[in-house]
Amino acid sequence: MKVPFLDLKAHHAPLRGHFKSAIADVIDSGIFAGGPAVADFEEAFAAFCKCDYAVGLGSGTEAVWLALLACGVGPGDEVITVPSTFMATAEAITYCGAKPVFVDVDERTYTMAPDGLARALTSRTKAIVPVHLFGQIADMDPILKFGRQHGIPVIEDAAQGHGAEYKGRRAGSIGEIGCFSFYPGKNLGALGEAGAIVTNNLELAEKIRILRDHGQARKYHHTVVGWNCRMDAIQGACLAIKLKHLERGNELRRAHAARYTAAFNAVEEIVAPFEAECARHVYHVYAIRVPDRDEVMRQLEAKGIGCGVHYPVPVHLQQAYASLEHARGAFPVSEQIAQEFLSLPMFPELAQAQVDYVIETVTEIVNSGVMA
Repeated sequence: MKVPFLDLKAHHAPLRGHFKSAIADVIDSGIFAGGPAVADFEEAFAAFCKCDYAVGLGSGTEAVWLALLACGVGPGDEVITVPSTFMATAEAITYCGAKPVFVDVDERTYTMAPDGLARALTSRTKAIVPVHLFGQIADMDPILKFGRQHGIPVIEDAAQGHGAEYKGRRAGSIGEIGCFSFYPGKNLGALGEAGAIVTNNLELAEKIRILRDHGQARKYHHTVVGWNCRMDAIQGACLAIKLKHLERGNELRRAHAARYTAAFNAVEEIVAPFEAECARHVYHVYAIRVPDRDEVMRQLEAKGIGCGVHYPVPVHLQQAYASLEHARGAFPVSEQIAQEFLSLPMFPELAQAQVDYVIETVTEIVNSGVMA
């Protein structure tokens, strides 16, 4: 049996007719950058996230970047985040002229460990960016409390958290600003590159609208130096269609994850994902931890099962950030899980037989004792 890591063809097949109609409407309108299609999606996505405002952008990286700029982060500042994340989180900080300062993650949730914030705080700290890794929201209440105590805004990197919840609150609605990626493989993915921010703060929403459009408050009147970060109309139109199916897709992911976890919890050598009691995990990625990860991955792929690694090198050990001079061992949890994570097939259209085959094969490999 073949089980792909991700199957976007199966995901999009039922919607092709709707996409064609929506794209034709954009072509007929003649408005391709921003415009009504994007505005309609922004309204729908803000409502989905239970926020007052959404601003469509060109990518999730731009979402974090502009959110930081809107909160006043600039050269010489510091922003606290985690090393167990995709590079874009730190890149956005760097492109503000600021320095990423890392705190380690919790060993069970893989999200920001709030007890590390005090050690990372300096007089130059201007924002905190927790990352909702793999579809689980960080433990936001203590992070928000710390931010309030020190007058520091909390910006959610919710690029993997579409529809996730924390104590009944949706990802993106908890901090000052929530930042989303709609990269095609996400729970809510575009047919190309796209992103958005959500917020309940009108002033911040307006700042980001201006920044995304070359700093224009109105056409040819530039109040600040901005950039071109607009969302394409075609992406907005297609995302509006896909948004209607996001909740069902998330429920299917959760069902697949429940079956995986029930089986893997019976295998001592496998650490299955942990869903915090206060959270609703949406399993953008289903990552187990296993000894000799690379050998397990090799054997799975030989048996027709696609898998991946998120992320093999923590950000603080990336060559791009060698100037920060973090030695190996600086953030031990992030470093350990980077060696053990193995991401298994996870998408709504997985068949029960495919899930069973993955479970049986992973269990067989781990129990076989052939790992080094």
